Amino acid sequence: MHPDLTALLTAIQPADADAMARARDRQAQLTKPAGALGDLEDLAVRLAGVLGSERPDPRGVAVIVAAGDHGVARTGVSAYPPEVTPAMVANFLADTPAGPGGAAVNALARAVGARVYVMDAGVNAELPEHPALVRAAVRRGTHDLSVQPAMSLDEAQALILSGAALARRAIDDGADVLIPGEMGIGNTTPAAAITARLLHLDAAQVTGRGTGVDDARLAHKVTVIRAALERTPTTDPLEVLAQFGGFEIAAMLGVMLQAAAMRRAVILDGFVEGSAALIGVALAPHLRDSLFPAGQCAEIGHAAQLTHLGLKPMFHLNLRLGEGTGGVLAAPLLLGAAATLREMRTFAEAGVPGSGSEE
Repeated sequence: MHPDLTALLTAIQPADADAMARARDRQAQLTKPAGALGDLEDLAVRLAGVLGSERPDPRGVAVIVAAGDHGVARTGVSAYPPEVTPAMVANFLADTPAGPGGAAVNALARAVGARVYVMDAGVNAELPEHPALVRAAVRRGTHDLSVQPAMSLDEAQALILSGAALARRAIDDGADVLIPGEMGIGNTTPAAAITARLLHLDAAQVTGRGTGVDDARLAHKVTVIRAALERTPTTDPLEVLAQFGGFEIAAMLGVMLQAAAMRRAVILDGFVEGSAALIGVALAPHLRDSLFPAGQCAEIGHAAQLTHLGLKPMFHLNLRLGEGTGGVLAAPLLLGAAATLREMRTFAEAGVPGSGSEE
């Protein structure tokens, strides 16, 4: 293992139990009936543990969109051609009347005040020069995972470390909440392969329609994933990433690991992000403490990922776009949870009779 990756994994520590205990004590004294804020209360306490304060005050939100192409897309597992990947990268970077970027993630980020970073993690095209494009590609797209390893271990680790470096930059720019996002035609196929292997499930149990394939193509997709899984029995997390993953999945993993190592919160978007999280938690179990799932997406394997991680999604909107869109939508919920714990007064502070419950 690369020494920088070893150091990164070692730096990931458990959530601050004392801060969480203080947060629960404060939560019980706030001017509301006990439990009246529902799941926001648990989110706030968990965030207190990540940030190390019973009054968590996250400064900003960044979404890091990593783009990469997949050799397996040439087998027909997606409803869209691979040429869409570079076109969407251009869309993420485009100038529009509303501001930088013309994709869904850009519009949503503007709406909630999040900053968008775009990484070329391995797009199979000559991308034009752009000052906002972070270039981290080691190769133009992965190999076809159904017949050979998608990437080498060295390539996988290089992309993890590139994702970590961009996370550090986003944190230096003021982000305490990081949202890994992705763009890559065909990437629900590697995500399903990773999930099937790490959860010891058959491909059909975790393989969905991605961008909307029909029944015949879905059956083909399952066959392709089974062929990949039959190539090797490995369950080593890094080898699973190299065998079945994508460059953007590796980069998102790096974002998550670096955020956790620097005690920042990570909002998980959907299924592809979930596959990176499975690898991350297998490598560094305490990463789980920093993960806050947005919504349970439309891909059938996402529920299995969240169950394995022991994490509860914030909403169910049947999203299946990717890009980090669900994570951006969830950011106000997480920030709002923090605000209640930080800014609400206790019964004593407000001079209101009560003990945390009301008739």
